[in-house]
Amino acid sequence: MARYCQRVLTEGAACFTMHDKEGETAEPLPGFIAALVALRGSIEPCLKTLSKDAPHIDKGEHGGSPLQELDDAVPLFKADVEAFRKSVSEQQTAWREQKTTNGELKKAVDRLATLSETSRDLIKQTDLLYKLACRVIETCENECNARDSDAWVSRDIRRARKAAEEARALAGEQLKQVRYFWKQAHWLTERFPKAELRDVEGLVKLVCRAEIAANDWSLTPGRYVGVVPEEEDEDFDFEETLREIHVELQDLNAEAVQLAARIKKNFEGLGV
Repeated sequence: MARYCQRVLTEGAACFTMHDKEGETAEPLPGFIAALVALRGSIEPCLKTLSKDAPHIDKGEHGGSPLQELDDAVPLFKADVEAFRKSVSEQQTAWREQKTTNGELKKAVDRLATLSETSRDLIKQTDLLYKLACRVIETCENECNARDSDAWVSRDIRRARKAAEEARALAGEQLKQVRYFWKQAHWLTERFPKAELRDVEGLVKLVCRAEIAANDWSLTPGRYVGVVPEEEDEDFDFEETLREIHVELQDLNAEAVQLAARIKKNFEGLGV
């Protein structure tokens, strides 16, 4: 259990500085922020040429706009990342004096739960920020005719978008590791709270020779441990899933409108 707790702190710190397989230094969370800022900067010249009532700025039926939502969300994300960094540092300091008795390690697992929850929240934020940035780009291209502007450098924007996507993926994978190792530590403390081997349905069963003999000396685990009830996925976020569906539906509706307009234009060209 101590090993898992240590890995939580290690992976948490690695969200800010780590080494990849080639030995190169990477900064998953700072790197994502930098890539997102670069992506925002790549479209800024064109944004300045658009009118104030353009679709990327004009508030929709829900009172927001992709650009405003993005610009509002970035500072909040930066503050949350800094708070996460501070929390990891504080927990690392506390770990240097950590006692390794079972009771103290259980307390440590509970204490590190905050890092686990924060890492999950940061993953959601990175996904949302990237989607908002993509929505701004798509709105500019599809509704503001940005491709016709000399200020819209498509190649640079594609590169910046790819870099932001890669940075988002790296940050997400690193943050997942924090929660993964915490869940392993929590799994152990939940099933073996006294650090002693005991019966756990679907996992462990302490049996005597008489019970084995009663089962025709079969050592098939299923005869003894039983089947554990299927656990609910506690990481499933219903609200976030609905939000993603809503965003996807909006994009599909926009594409349908554009396709319908194109078909209509083609028919008019045919004189139909």
